[in-house]
Amino acid sequence: MYTVEEFDKEKTRILKYILYKKRTEQEIRKKFASTVEENLLEDIIEYLKQANYINDNEFIEKTVNNFIALKNLSIKEIEYKLLSKGINKSDIENYIAKNEEELEQYEIKSAQNIIYKKSISMENEEIKQYLLKKGYKMDRISQLFDN
Repeated sequence: MYTVEEFDKEKTRILKYILYKKRTEQEIRKKFASTVEENLLEDIIEYLKQANYINDNEFIEKTVNNFIALKNLSIKEIEYKLLSKGINKSDIENYIAKNEEELEQYEIKSAQNIIYKKSISMENEEIKQYLLKKGYKMDRISQLFDN
């Protein structure tokens, strides 16, 4: 067992970590697993989830919006990046399914941006291979090059 003081002290420390930058539940577990006793960590995480400081679905939405604003990524790359943060695969798939149209439009724009940038220094076949490696679907790539 632990004391209320211990709970408050560790909760404050974890809260600072979260408030500095939004984190996933998995990131918090990884960071504090070795320094915070397991039961205490579980209770703090539960408390922070109820207080909505930890919300992986919100994290997915904010992260994807940042990617859309700042990066050229395929839907597959977005999925990998979210998985690497320890987010549940079914939560990611649900988000992608719910926002499929918007994400597909973003993916097309991203591919167009990459094609535009790479066309200066690469042949079309090289660009196609590059896009395939980045997780773009072949039919989408072909469609973009046929236009």
